[in-house]
Amino acid sequence: MRTIGLIGGMSWESSAEYYRLLNEETRRRLGGHHCAPSVLLTVDFAEVELLQRTRQWERSGALLAEAARKLEGAGAELVLLCTNTMHKVADAITDAIGVPFVHIVDATARRLTGHRRVGLLGTRFTMEEDFYRDRMREHGIELVVPDEPDRTLVHDVIYQELTRNRVEPASRAAYREVMARLVERGAEAVILGCTEITLLVDQSDATVPLVDSTRLHVEAGVDLALAPGRSPGSS
Repeated sequence: MRTIGLIGGMSWESSAEYYRLLNEETRRRLGGHHCAPSVLLTVDFAEVELLQRTRQWERSGALLAEAARKLEGAGAELVLLCTNTMHKVADAITDAIGVPFVHIVDATARRLTGHRRVGLLGTRFTMEEDFYRDRMREHGIELVVPDEPDRTLVHDVIYQELTRNRVEPASRAAYREVMARLVERGAEAVILGCTEITLLVDQSDATVPLVDSTRLHVEAGVDLALAPGRSPGSS
């Protein structure tokens, strides 16, 4: 099994979930005491959040590209970025390394067969900017995002609660209502497009399929790590 590199820390709560899912999925496939060979590099979320808030995307890309280079230097044979939002700078990462980069949007879209209009919950950056929407459109999927003030609510819960390891019942109820409104607007499924949201809601909270981008990203990483006959620099 190839060594999987993880760029984590955005937030550490979701990075811990990545690590758990990665090893559970590996053991499920290989059995016994197997776990995934992996290297985790944790960046400082305070620095990343400031760059997000001030929209310094070029500096963000440089920071994460350097993290990816360090992972490759430490033996990673493929790289996962443990966040949806920072895939906005995915090109900077792929340009910096010679090993495959597993894109979370591609991993998520491949599991949306049969769905053409899909709701999206995530940070304000993910919901409002084009990087996520445009890549989903390449897969033939139209995204529906919450109206205001629902977008602000979804974003604030992520940054003020979930990234600080707080899970509030009132926020779970509010997310249920937001998802119900997306369904009313024609969403056939809802993407949990922030790696912390799975800490708050699950399938029991919605009337349409919830698509866990974190789990699907991990599964795609394990697929590639176990795929036969691929050189480390292939994509």
